Amino acid sequence: MIKPLSWKTVLSLTLLTFTVGCSPQSNPSQPSANENEIDSVSVAESPAAAELTQKPTIPSLASPDNPDPAIQAQIEQYMNGLAAKGFAKENHGIWIQAGNTLLANYQGTVPLPAASLTKIATSLAALQTFGPDHQFITLIGATGVVENGVLQGDLVIEGGEDPFFVWEEAIAIGNLLNQMGIQQVAGNLIITGKFYMNFEFDPFKSGTLLRQGLNHQLWTPEAQTQYQTLPPDTPKPQVAIAGSVQVSPTPPSNVQPLIRHYSFPLAELIKKMNQYSNNKMAEMLANSVGGANVVAQQAAAATGVPQAEITLVNGSGLSDQNKISPRAASGLFLAIARYLQPYNMTLGDILAVVGQDEGILNERPLPPFAIVKSGSLNNVSALGGALPTQQQGIIWFSTMNRGYNLEGFRAQQEALLQSFTSQWGAVQSLPEPLQPNPERANKTSSNEVLNPG
Repeated sequence: MIKPLSWKTVLSLTLLTFTVGCSPQSNPSQPSANENEIDSVSVAESPAAAELTQKPTIPSLASPDNPDPAIQAQIEQYMNGLAAKGFAKENHGIWIQAGNTLLANYQGTVPLPAASLTKIATSLAALQTFGPDHQFITLIGATGVVENGVLQGDLVIEGGEDPFFVWEEAIAIGNLLNQMGIQQVAGNLIITGKFYMNFEFDPFKSGTLLRQGLNHQLWTPEAQTQYQTLPPDTPKPQVAIAGSVQVSPTPPSNVQPLIRHYSFPLAELIKKMNQYSNNKMAEMLANSVGGANVVAQQAAAATGVPQAEITLVNGSGLSDQNKISPRAASGLFLAIARYLQPYNMTLGDILAVVGQDEGILNERPLPPFAIVKSGSLNNVSALGGALPTQQQGIIWFSTMNRGYNLEGFRAQQEALLQSFTSQWGAVQSLPEPLQPNPERANKTSSNEVLNPG
């Protein structure tokens, strides 16, 4: 098995810049508002020997009644401040709980536009469907024999819904083909199945990108830039394809397998998606589980809220018709935490940890060690996740704001969380229930040679 490169080299930041974010356009009044299977390796199964006796209990959603009077008063004051600036109170909602205790509920059961908090529902549905270690498979095959470095036939790609097949994957496969003695392909590049490259849904476009990636003489500036992030001794592949890119509903009957490409495990894919709020990855994962309606149904069932509190039209959040109540949003974070616990994993394994992980949250002054997901549209700003504190433990919160005031809403969200850490004490390290599993750090994609020639 050929082990590919560190995940940090495959982030394809240039591509992520083009595909991340909840908003189809930036807000000109501020910095960008962007937040920016055919084959299956595994199915979602609980670990055979989960040892839960020593693990902390993940809270359930609190009852929506009887919030803490003092905290509720603070939130009411917070909302009055928004109203004083001309933003109608009915366009905002907050849910805050510590453990199983409700601290504040302001329209917490009212579905509101959720923007990229939608990706938390998509994350949960994908995890429940496939399991955190699932890998999407792409098969590379050929229809002819290799003679003097030339494949006398077609190169065939059977896609398997890998949402993170990028330049670096193509470079690694090109180098493997070179090692197998293939420098040229006399026939065509045939694409079948759901093959995505560089976050392109269209199989012809993805095939065109792959053709470029396999041959360094065709590299675009973006491919050259990504190559520079690889180890200096990485060869430049040269697999020249004489024919054209063709899309076929089924692979040729005489295709012989050459390489099996395994994607990053699902948990790592989800973390990349959430760190950079990658809309196309979210749509690919939502499609892989059956679409937005399936995501919404699984999310409501897992959180225990009425279906009306989670209604989705896509898996990314790129629509103000995606509505989730603040209570349901917090329930999604809790449900993911519960789901991951038997795998010795936490929210920190699939979401960005403030101050530790790269991503779209880098520029926001959020409390260190918070594990959060943000969401932005032109008229929606949302934030939710887990905030560790000294006195109250882990605070599970969601806040949603609607109105044309993204910069202001974000600043107020940040100030609210900072006030909580001032009031209840900031932590100096991640508490155990939020610590990522260090064994996941080396999880990556890989290639297996099936027919060395």
